[in-house]
Amino acid sequence: MPRYVALLGSINVGGNRLKMAELREALEREDFEEVETVVASGNVLFRHDERPSEGLAEKIEHIVRDRFGIASFAAVRSRDELAASIANNPFAKDGEAKFVHTIFLEEPLDRAAFEAFAADYVGPERLAAGEREFYVDFVEGVGRSGLDPAMRKAKPVKGRATARNIRSLQRILDKMNG
Repeated sequence: MPRYVALLGSINVGGNRLKMAELREALEREDFEEVETVVASGNVLFRHDERPSEGLAEKIEHIVRDRFGIASFAAVRSRDELAASIANNPFAKDGEAKFVHTIFLEEPLDRAAFEAFAADYVGPERLAAGEREFYVDFVEGVGRSGLDPAMRKAKPVKGRATARNIRSLQRILDKMNG
C-alpha cells in the first residue's frame, strides 16, 4: 500500500482548531492506515489503497468538513511527488529555509498566467512556476510580504492552495523515508 502525505490548509490557524489525535482517529475510521501527523498544522502521513490523489484529497476534505466542521483543502502527494516539490524548488539551495515555500495548488498551474503575473509583480519575493505548485522565496519574511494581496487582486492561480516552507517539507519527507 503506498504512503502519502496530505497537506491540509486552514488547520490550526484563523480559529480552525483541530487536535491532531482526533484527526488521526477520524481518518483511521475511514480506512486510512498508519496515520501519523507531523507538527500540529495539518500534515498527515498515511497509507491507503492506491488511487488518484484527487480522490484521496476529496475523501479527506469530506471527513474534515463532516466530522469537524472545517472546510479545508487537502493537497495529497506521494513520497516521490513530495521529494520532487523540494528538488524542483529553485530557491531551496540559496534561500533561507524558513522563507522558501512551496505553494501546493488544488488545480494545475496556468503557467502563462502565473509567469505574466510574476513578470509584472513588484516586490522582493522571488517566484517560480511548477506543475501543481509554485515556489516563493519570501526574501524579507512572510509577514511583511505583499504577495498575497497582489495575487488575490490579479488572480494568476485558480482554486485553493496551501503553503509549506522547505524546512517543514524536508521534515515530512524524512518521516516518509523513515
